[in-house]
Amino acid sequence: MEGKNYEIFEHTADVGVIVKGKSLEEIFENAAYAMFDLMIFADKVDPVGKYRVSINSPTIEDLLVDWLSELLYVFSTELFVMSKFDVHIKKKDEYTLEGICWGEPYSREKHGIKTEIKAVTYHLLKVDPEKGYARILFDI
Repeated sequence: MEGKNYEIFEHTADVGVIVKGKSLEEIFENAAYAMFDLMIFADKVDPVGKYRVSINSPTIEDLLVDWLSELLYVFSTELFVMSKFDVHIKKKDEYTLEGICWGEPYSREKHGIKTEIKAVTYHLLKVDPEKGYARILFDI
C-alpha cells in the first residue's frame, strides 16, 4: 500500500478503497483520509482549522457511511478539506461517533483536484474490525 493505509480498487463508474486500521477508530480515520485523498492531494492540507462531528447510527456500516457522508457534505458546502482525524466510537443501544477533524479552506492551487465524489454508497460495503479493514465504494 506504499505507506498509505488504503488501496484503491476500480468498479465500473465508481471508485472504491480498502482501508486498514488497528482499531475501529483507526479504520474510520483512515477511511476519511482516503476519501479526501481521492478528491484532492490530502498530504497538502494543513491542520489549522477544526470541525467537530457527532453521529448516532444503528449499525457500524451505517455509522461509516454517515461519517464519510458528513465530511463529504462539509467539503461540498463549506469547501473545507481535512487530513487529520480523531475518532471515538461507543456502542450502547446504537453506535455513537464523536470526532474532531482538522483541515483548512480548500484552495485549488494548493490542494489540486483529482476525483469528484458524489456520494458514499452501501454497495459492496464491509466493515470488519476483527480483520482490521473496511471496504467502501464511492459514487463518482
